[in-house]
Amino acid sequence: MVVTDKDLLDVDISVVGLTSFSGPDVPFDVDVFDSSVHYIKLMNYDALHGVAGAYARHIFVEELGADESSLLNCVPKEDFGGGHPDPSLTYAKELVERMDLGKSSSNVEPPEFGAAADGDADRNMILGKRFFVAPSDSVAIIVANAVQSIPYFASGLKGVASCRSMPISAAFDVVAKNLNLKFFEVPTGRKFFGNLMDAGMCSICGEESFGTGSDHIREKDGIWAVLAWLSIIAFKNKDDLGGDKLVSVEDIVRQHWATYGCHYYTRYDYENVGAGAAKELMANLGSMQSSLSDVNKLIKEIRSDVSEVVVSDEFEYKDPVDGSVSKHQGIQYLFGDGSRLVFRLSGTGSVGATIRVYIEQYEKGSSKTGRDSQDALAPLVVALKLSKMQEYTGRSAPTVIT
Repeated sequence: MVVTDKDLLDVDISVVGLTSFSGPDVPFDVDVFDSSVHYIKLMNYDALHGVAGAYARHIFVEELGADESSLLNCVPKEDFGGGHPDPSLTYAKELVERMDLGKSSSNVEPPEFGAAADGDADRNMILGKRFFVAPSDSVAIIVANAVQSIPYFASGLKGVASCRSMPISAAFDVVAKNLNLKFFEVPTGRKFFGNLMDAGMCSICGEESFGTGSDHIREKDGIWAVLAWLSIIAFKNKDDLGGDKLVSVEDIVRQHWATYGCHYYTRYDYENVGAGAAKELMANLGSMQSSLSDVNKLIKEIRSDVSEVVVSDEFEYKDPVDGSVSKHQGIQYLFGDGSRLVFRLSGTGSVGATIRVYIEQYEKGSSKTGRDSQDALAPLVVALKLSKMQEYTGRSAPTVIT
């Protein structure tokens, strides 16, 4: 049968309930339901809570009793209120200022915990008082604390997976290895996480671009990650709920670094680069991989205090569920000290491409742990010279730094 817009004019989608129509061929019903109610029931049943976008007030205010003032920009708007729907330090300016991460002159004490979700609520950003949690650290900390802090995982984790095109830092890898968990490195694409979850092989997954989720649903769930963090904070403070000193977000991250080491990490995005120039840059990096000794010689000329590269290749993934193979997923340079450089091309249409450069340095048991990321990553600025970024693209600086 054919249902036209005219047939549905009598359906009030603001009212939950069933509307029946006779229709020209067979009768049919239109069921309007409140998805947040269904989602809350699912999360309560699983001893978790989840929320996305428009669910924020229902969960945080009505269910958890938070004050209305704790919510920012929670009225959905088609134009995102004129802002950018990306939960990052670059675009979530109002939250960054409230958490006192920017150059604020306010004397108001910032909150202990802050979080943001993107436009479709599948990604998240976690902040503490004057403290930013890198997305790779965030998911690694959730994995490290999941079994003891989140009842849903009390019986253990089936496995974990990280998006490795190769964006996410090795913080995830180190935790999985230490906890003896099955660990999968997958390319960009939610289907790879979905395959593993459907096969019962993965409980928690994450990617560098603030995407985190678990097998409670088959998609990324940005506010699930926020609530996972709240569960961890509650667990860390369970023995001193009435105390004066809260185990804060920063405390939890620093405790994690003390146990697993610190992965200093940043991503440079060069957006709207000419497609031709972007492809030439990646082709040049690919051609350099034929001689590891030449690569190391060039790197030492740029920066003598950098560890030697022990692996240089192009990442590819064979799906353990369906056997499919994904090639050309990013050129990587793995250093002997656990540091990494990764170059990945995203989009090569007529308008332009985005070149993403991932720079990571690993340190454990060092007095330098916890220092400023840009300072810690200084030895690996070889990425820009190694790739000849400015020569190929004409760009002297990235569009976005994460």
